[in-house]
Amino acid sequence: MESFRDIMEARFVARPNRFVVRCLLGGRTVSAYLPNPGRLWELLFPGTKLSLVRFPPSPERTLAYMVVAVERDGMQIMLHTHYNNLVARKLIEEGRIPGLEGARIVKAEHRIGHSRFDFLLVRHGQNIVVEVKSCTLFNNTLAMFPDAVSSRATRHLLELSELSRRGMKAAVLFIVHSPKARYFMPEHHTDLDFCRTLLSVRDRVMVKAVGVEWKEDLSLGDSVRELEIPWDLVERECHDRGSYIIVLRLARDRKIAVGGLGEIKFRKGYYLYAGSAMKDLSQRSARHRRLTKKKHWHIDHLREHSSFIAAVPIRTSRDIECVLARELGAIAGWQVPAFGSSDCSCATHLFGMHGDPLHTRAFIDRLLQFRMGGLEEELALRR
Repeated sequence: MESFRDIMEARFVARPNRFVVRCLLGGRTVSAYLPNPGRLWELLFPGTKLSLVRFPPSPERTLAYMVVAVERDGMQIMLHTHYNNLVARKLIEEGRIPGLEGARIVKAEHRIGHSRFDFLLVRHGQNIVVEVKSCTLFNNTLAMFPDAVSSRATRHLLELSELSRRGMKAAVLFIVHSPKARYFMPEHHTDLDFCRTLLSVRDRVMVKAVGVEWKEDLSLGDSVRELEIPWDLVERECHDRGSYIIVLRLARDRKIAVGGLGEIKFRKGYYLYAGSAMKDLSQRSARHRRLTKKKHWHIDHLREHSSFIAAVPIRTSRDIECVLARELGAIAGWQVPAFGSSDCSCATHLFGMHGDPLHTRAFIDRLLQFRMGGLEEELALRR
């Protein structure tokens, strides 16, 4: 497997769309192709080190550079999703995927009917269809996939399951780009459908996750670790309940009447609201997104005058709404007293920031702790 040549160091500036980033390269700002459609919230911050390579010249291409990796905590994280299949090929051919030892690759990009799968293997005389997924979302010891809603990934699972029903062996392989990971789970916070589908097909589809490491020169390291999938935790947490953070943006200073709180002067900026719904969390988030509705909560009044940025769910069996509010208060620039906290002892559940929290490391670090840190602590106690 060839390594990348003439790697250049750049620094992340912004991401104007899913497949383009702006970055500083040699003292000038350039645009580069990003071959990864994921959210990458926990990886791309202003100033983060990126690894770029040049695109071969082509009249059909407007971008001269391509992002291939990003640095996180001193580690190189591969971002090139197409390169991920080269990694899978190498590991399969070397017999380093548990359960696929001795398998031979018959064909890549194998088409069955209207569907196309990454590999067709043969092992002990039996055909195996394999779909490969690239996983860059991890905290300390826990990795999760996907980092954004992926109906395509869910459809692949259903197609693999159908092949299994028809007598063909099927597998999904997650390549986790971190040597620190020990466990893997479907990301139920962001894509509940994918989580539920993986649970439903796991008896018919082989599910494997392995962690790999990348050297500084972006060559593949020697470490390959099979990750444990704690299916009991997946089943427990894969429910539409928990807490959430609503992120809104107010374009200018303004006074807003907020129910029993009266008229409040809000500064322009971003607002983070902590709430919970121990059932039908998706419906609650959808309600907050809508403008047309009967006003019931304090947040409904602010929503009427602001732009909706995101609903960030934290699906969990625990009631963490007030803990979540305290953590948001620790990183906020200001708070709105008594907002959304009439039924608890918290000072408020609404906090303000000048910058977009989704691009702020302090916010993302806390989000990872709530989404993954507690599960990691629980898994550590089992060892």
